[in-house]
Amino acid sequence: MFSFKVNDQIELELMQHHHKGELYDLIDSNRQHLRQWLLWVDKRNAVSDLDAVIPIWLHNYADNNGFDAGIRYNGKLVGMIALQKIDWKNSKTSIGYFLAQEAQGKGIITKAITALLPYIFQTLKLNRVEIHCAQSNTKSLAIPERLGFQKEGIQKEGQWLYDYYEDIVLYRLLAKDWKK
Repeated sequence: MFSFKVNDQIELELMQHHHKGELYDLIDSNRQHLRQWLLWVDKRNAVSDLDAVIPIWLHNYADNNGFDAGIRYNGKLVGMIALQKIDWKNSKTSIGYFLAQEAQGKGIITKAITALLPYIFQTLKLNRVEIHCAQSNTKSLAIPERLGFQKEGIQKEGQWLYDYYEDIVLYRLLAKDWKK
């Protein structure tokens, strides 16, 4: 199964059924924080709510169609990162992520994405990687900017979030622009 050591403190680990209790606890303890930007948070109200989604994640990984991995910081699950649906025909993917509120400000996501870029561009040989961020999520917006992604545009009202539309900022990094 997929496991990826970023550094001595950060490791990415494919989410599997035996992680569902730990993952649910992470979501539940960060519910108010995460629901500011993620619609799916309210769909995860019990550990059993993960029973339907984890097989999809495992199937995607088995089909070489991305992955959904837990982010461990000093052994503790603090978030998730994913390569979402690799588009092999167009040689592109997108990276999604979330992080516990208590784990923010340590560079965890920035370091994880930095470590994944060689995998994306050299191992998978993809040409384009995207990151989509809610325009109101300033901490998330700073990550692709810090990593040299180019702001490509804003999807006006690109996401329905509970009772309003949220604008989504699209960032991209091309293989030819990536600094190894």
